[in-house]
Amino acid sequence: MKILVINAGSSSMKFTLYSMENEAVLAKGVFERLGTIGPNLIFKRPDGFKFEQEIPVKDHVGAFEEICKKLVDPEIGVIKSLSEISAIGHRVLHGGEKITAPVLVDENVKAIIRECFPLGPLHNPANLAGIEACEKAMPGVPNVGVFDTQFHQTMPKEAYLYAIPYEYYEKYGIRKYGFHGTSHHYVTLATAKFLNQDVEKTDIITCHLGNGCSMAAIKGGKVVDTTMGLTPLEGLMMGTRSGDIDPAAVIRMVDLGSTPAEVDNILNKKSGLFGVGGIGTGDMRDMLAAADSGNERAQLAVKMFVRRIVKYIGSYFMVAGNVQAVVFTGGIGEFSHEIRKMVVDQLAPLGIYLDAAANDTFRGKAGVISTADSKIKAIVMPTDEELMIAKTTQKIVNA
Repeated sequence: MKILVINAGSSSMKFTLYSMENEAVLAKGVFERLGTIGPNLIFKRPDGFKFEQEIPVKDHVGAFEEICKKLVDPEIGVIKSLSEISAIGHRVLHGGEKITAPVLVDENVKAIIRECFPLGPLHNPANLAGIEACEKAMPGVPNVGVFDTQFHQTMPKEAYLYAIPYEYYEKYGIRKYGFHGTSHHYVTLATAKFLNQDVEKTDIITCHLGNGCSMAAIKGGKVVDTTMGLTPLEGLMMGTRSGDIDPAAVIRMVDLGSTPAEVDNILNKKSGLFGVGGIGTGDMRDMLAAADSGNERAQLAVKMFVRRIVKYIGSYFMVAGNVQAVVFTGGIGEFSHEIRKMVVDQLAPLGIYLDAAANDTFRGKAGVISTADSKIKAIVMPTDEELMIAKTTQKIVNA
């Protein structure tokens, strides 16, 4: 069985084609800058081949048509016919409270995705556009929606409600939903396997650290709390997102002359490492380099980033109960041994101590980075959201 995974953004469409017999990637890439000047397709094969070309398409429909052409191209393609693709799995941001599990996409599911446009205004319209592009180009092929919010729906009510008038939840669905769910789910399953135990007996804290950052408290393999909220803005400090902030600060920013839309843009795209560090980027690698060279604002940004993670680990240690491991994943979590060291060095009160040699060794691969005498393990566990979507899609269509 071959499954195509699509992650459609507002100006991009990422794709990965899998052969599920051995979970091998046949091709992957991205159509970027959709709707702007110079739409560009990047197409890669695992043998190292890379094709890149500007192609004047207008929207997701045109982008998907070009992706399909490349997949079956006699010279660079990896399949002979699109009929070899059994199903298409889609990353969808928000399913609200109506979709709490992966689903076969039908008109009702698409209507729910539309209903959630106000909850995910940047992502849900693009996600739906990706689904409809696939339906048009490959009619009859099943599409499966895998939602960022679904893994977090096991949170108890006291965890996901905000302490605001209850009617805002009842009438408008204002509550914590959580995101990066596909990554947290994959990492939970992979960590349980790594620890050689049933996922139902797995109590861990997962730290997805990248340009976007989130954490989850996992008890018995299920989420009992997570850092992101109504939107991906809440929680940890991120590349360009502020994370937790006093709501009165937002009101003050409006009082000072910014419109609500401008404040939203500031908090999502101009804050976090980017806003504090002041070096023109929110990339952690650049921030660490600037900090090492003596840039005080970059040093401050890194300290703030680490402090927020440590604070949440402490609180989630109490929420998750018998925590067996703190797990690092995502681009920063997997590859930044510097950030992992800064975090783990502050976890001694929990009985977690860093093995410096292991921390330097495990970059982008699974491994324990805590000492043998640590009461709780610190683990690096690579995530693979696309594979998780592919496996979920296979399970749904075979059900």
